[in-house]
Amino acid sequence: MREFEVLKKLNHKNIVKLFAVEEESNSRHKVLVMEYCPYGSLYTVLEEPSNAYGLPEDEFLIVLQDVVAGMNHLREYGIVHRDIKPGNIMRVIGEDGRSVYKLTDFGAARELEDDEQFVSLYGTEEYLHPDMYERAVLRKDHQKKYGATVDLWSIGVTFYHAATGSLPFRPFEGPRRNKEVMYKIITEKPSGAISGQQKFENGKIEWSSEMPVSCSLSKGLQSLLTPVLANILEADQEKCWGFDQFFAETSDILHRTVVYVFSLQQATLHHVYIHTYNTATLFQELLFRRTNISPPNQELLYEGRHLVLDPNRQAQTFPRTSRDNPIMLLSRELVNTVGLIFEDRENTELMKEDFNQAAHKKADVFHMCNHCNQTLEKTEQLCEALIQGNLLSAEYDEISDLHKKVLRVSTSLCCLSVLHNEQLDFRTASNRPECRLLSNSLGSMDQSMQDLKNKFLPGGMLTDAWTQQVGTHPEDRKQKLVLHATKARALFTDECAIKYRLFISKSEEWMRKVHHVRKQLMSLNNQFLNMEQEVTAIMQRVYKLLDTAMPDENSSIEKNLTWCF
Repeated sequence: MREFEVLKKLNHKNIVKLFAVEEESNSRHKVLVMEYCPYGSLYTVLEEPSNAYGLPEDEFLIVLQDVVAGMNHLREYGIVHRDIKPGNIMRVIGEDGRSVYKLTDFGAARELEDDEQFVSLYGTEEYLHPDMYERAVLRKDHQKKYGATVDLWSIGVTFYHAATGSLPFRPFEGPRRNKEVMYKIITEKPSGAISGQQKFENGKIEWSSEMPVSCSLSKGLQSLLTPVLANILEADQEKCWGFDQFFAETSDILHRTVVYVFSLQQATLHHVYIHTYNTATLFQELLFRRTNISPPNQELLYEGRHLVLDPNRQAQTFPRTSRDNPIMLLSRELVNTVGLIFEDRENTELMKEDFNQAAHKKADVFHMCNHCNQTLEKTEQLCEALIQGNLLSAEYDEISDLHKKVLRVSTSLCCLSVLHNEQLDFRTASNRPECRLLSNSLGSMDQSMQDLKNKFLPGGMLTDAWTQQVGTHPEDRKQKLVLHATKARALFTDECAIKYRLFISKSEEWMRKVHHVRKQLMSLNNQFLNMEQEVTAIMQRVYKLLDTAMPDENSSIEKNLTWCF
């Protein structure tokens, strides 16, 4: 009846609805008639082998949004849930085909304002606040009272579980087999740490302030999420964030847009979370944090062309990006290739008590399949960008346009002699030292342009060198995983991972060649810019000569000269 009293006050899409309370005719037991959720719970989703190492980023963001929205509704009505966990977060499928998560099981819920406290015990021990764990699990008497923020601890454990596929605090023998060590971990957690694990029997606790390498969330999202977890996974209720700050910080994450950037030299896709009103200056600073490429050294390309962002340009006007169509990032200085980082999570059967060896093996296969898919995706992106010549074509095209401009200006000088040779013999201008130097320089630079172009056109040095590398042909990039878990690990290690690392090594070598050619292109670009200034200076001197010799004809000559230009 208490659950009924709580639920009848609530009406929100992220809370399971209560339709009626009925009574069995024989036993007279109360029956709650509730909204049907046919797709199980978040725990069901996390038990799927494909999610053994955490949810995909898009699905995790839905969980984050829905749980925060449901909790916000509870706090508006001064209700504390007291048993937040994946098993109490139900899943349905919306009309758009996306998941919708809903809070349920309000049997332990009660009304409690932020400044009120309670002493009764409810909850599930892996998700219990340390103060409640001490009394409920270890049966130790104390005089502590509990506030509404105990829900925040449970939410922190739930979010970590959803992001990584495992609990944040893990004794060697498991949280339910070694309760004393579990209590030690959750009460001695250093400030800023979001997980603590005992990897060996009687071993020390290893703390971490970051997500494990196996986590599938992008570093961009992790950098926003980990401070939230660190401040709600705080044993001292005085130091723990309140709900107002929790809602503010999570809302800040959820209201950001994602700009996808693929760092070509590092062979890494980055998710840059930014507000639509933020400027390009902040965007480039966030890129620097992710890539360690300083803003002055960042060159951006989008769909094969240079992308120049005004420092005050807002993110809402950036090109629309996706995982398949990101902004390409180049560094003006050489950087090391990073690629994907592989790290196997410890294959212990004690992480979850009901997880047997077969389930672990199955999860490992899905984890390796996910790595294979990621390697193929990143390899394809890198190959497509490099083979198509996007790396150098943008620079070459821009320099080629400048080259044509200089040629047009030079040609216009010759046009002067044709247009007005009867008034003034401008053919002698071609014999001037500046013009002879200009002509010789253009001839030399024409040859440099062609030499550089030949290096990255089909059949050129860079193109041939790249297409002959191991791992750039479709048959080299296709990896097959057998169904047997024992063979899958060896296949992944010996085939996919080794070939990917070889591919990364070769791409790094190729990038060094590209960097050298790009330096040549930039040098040529500077020469053209200098030549453009020289040609402009010559034109100005010609105008002055015309003005002195034929003041009445000058405007007509300038008009024709502009037409030639």
